[in-house]
Amino acid sequence: MIPYGRQTISESDILSVQEILRSDWLTQGPAIENFEKSVTDYCGAKFAVAICNATSALHLACRAIELGTGDILWTSPNTFVASANCALYCGATVDFVDIDARTYNICPDALAKKLEQAKQDGKLPKVVVVVHFAGQSCDMQAIKVLAQKYHFFIIEDASHAIGARYLDTMVGSCVYSDMTIFSFHPVKIITTGEGGMALTNHPHLHQKLTLLRSHGITRDPNQMTKQSDGDWYYQQIDLGYNYRMTDIQAALGGSQLQQIEKFITRRREIVKKYNDELQDLPLILPWQDTNGMSAWHLYVVQLKKGNKRHDVFKALRAAGINVNVHYIPVHMQPFYQKLGFKMGDFPHAEKYYASAISLPIYFGLTDEEQGYVIEKLRENVW
Repeated sequence: MIPYGRQTISESDILSVQEILRSDWLTQGPAIENFEKSVTDYCGAKFAVAICNATSALHLACRAIELGTGDILWTSPNTFVASANCALYCGATVDFVDIDARTYNICPDALAKKLEQAKQDGKLPKVVVVVHFAGQSCDMQAIKVLAQKYHFFIIEDASHAIGARYLDTMVGSCVYSDMTIFSFHPVKIITTGEGGMALTNHPHLHQKLTLLRSHGITRDPNQMTKQSDGDWYYQQIDLGYNYRMTDIQAALGGSQLQQIEKFITRRREIVKKYNDELQDLPLILPWQDTNGMSAWHLYVVQLKKGNKRHDVFKALRAAGINVNVHYIPVHMQPFYQKLGFKMGDFPHAEKYYASAISLPIYFGLTDEEQGYVIEKLRENVW
C-alpha cells in the first residue's frame, strides 16, 4: 500500500529519542525549550509554546485571547473539524467564510463582503482562524488589512504549512497574525508523533499560552497573589489544562526540524513530476500563488468529471494506492448541521469537495512509486 502521506524517521531521529530516554528528563525538561527555540529561530517568531497536539494548541490560542460565550469565530469550511471546534470548546459560536476556487484557502473577497454585512448586523467575529490548506499560505496581507479595519484577532492554522513562505516571511513568523499553530502529526512535514506548537510575537499571549498549557499553575512570584511559602510553592491562577508535550516528542521534533529543507525539497520534486505528467489529463491541478511557496503537505487534484470521483477513488485504493479526500467541508458534518448549517451555504467549498482527491506525497515516496500512481490515475481518470 502506498499511503497518501507518512513520516520519515532517520537514525539520527532514533538516537535523539534514545538520548532522552537515558536522561533525567522525560517531560517538562530542557528538550522542550530547545525545540521551541529551534522553531522560533527557523520561522522568525519571538515566542513558541510546545503543546501535545495542534487541536489543543488551537484551543489554547482561543483561550489566550479570552474567546468565550457571546463571541464568534470564523474559519474556512475546507479544513479539519478542529479549526472550528476550538471555538465551541470556549463557549463561542462558529461561522465560515467560503474558499477561493484556485487556492482552496479562505477567500479575502468573500471575507471582506461578509465582514461588512456582519458590521451592519452587529455580529463581527472576535477571531478569524485562517487555514493554510495543503501547505499554501492564505493571502495574509489582505486579511491583516481587514483585521485592522474590523478589529478581529487572526490565528493562523498552519498545521499543513511549516516550512512554507509568504512574501518575504516564513509561515510562523506571525508578522500578519496574533498566533500561528503548527501540527506535528506523522503525516505532516515534520513529526513528533503527536504534537503541536503555538507561536506568537506578543509577550502577554506567550505568557497566557504557557500558563494554560500546564493547569493554569505558576511558580513565578510575579504572577502570584501572595508571597511564596517556599521553594515547593505554586499557585493555580487560571483554569488550565494538561496539554504539555513530552521531552521524548520534543527531541524527535528537534531532530526532524534539522531535516525540514530536505523534506520540502523532495516534496517539491514530487509536485513538479505530478504537474508535468498529469497536465494532459481531465484534472484541475493545484495552483501555486506567486506570493509564496507552499510546503506541499498535500497534493490535491480535482476531477473535471466530478461524477467519476468515487470510481477513481475505489480503483486507486484497489490498486494499492491509499488516496484520500481533504476535506469534507465542516458545515456538512451532521454535528454542524444540527447547529443550523446546510448544503449550499458555501458553494465553492462544496464544489471543490465533490471532485477532490489527495494523491500520495511524502519524502519517502520513490520515483517508481510515483510513476505507478500516475499510471493508475491515467488508466482510470478518463
